[in-house]
Amino acid sequence: MISPHLAILAAVAANRVIGINNTLPWHLPEDLKHFKSLTLGHIVVMGRRTFESIGRPLPGRTNVVLTRQPDLILPGVVIAGSIHDVLDQFANDPRSLFVIGGAQVYQESLPLCQRLYLTEIQQSFTGDTFFPIFNCDEWHELSREIHHDSSDAAPEFHFVVLERNR
Repeated sequence: MISPHLAILAAVAANRVIGINNTLPWHLPEDLKHFKSLTLGHIVVMGRRTFESIGRPLPGRTNVVLTRQPDLILPGVVIAGSIHDVLDQFANDPRSLFVIGGAQVYQESLPLCQRLYLTEIQQSFTGDTFFPIFNCDEWHELSREIHHDSSDAAPEFHFVVLERNR
């Protein structure tokens, strides 16, 4: 069942790369500000490896880590076994749930989410982690903002919001 409070938030290169060696293959400060403005005060959901790559709970947000290790203890973090567990646990919470990675969590969440907040990076990158392929016909574009970072070396990127067709 699609959840109106569940959204995916991802920065995706032109070749669908989202990471390499558990890190981002680009540095876009404006995208990081965008990420913070969307997620502050809400719930961020991530896989264990994504949490480890960040290294700490993100401040000002409820941090949920999905893991198959139910006895895992991470200070300042809510542990859940699946995206369905998260949806059940926060069913009555008015805040938005933002899935922020990694690839497996995106794949599991995609059929359940109502919105995609994508930073479409207009360049291909070398990587080992990819955003899942999805059927574009199931979505319509709500907004698109074209950005150029202040650094001449940074690629053009677009902030895109997609909503699932009803």
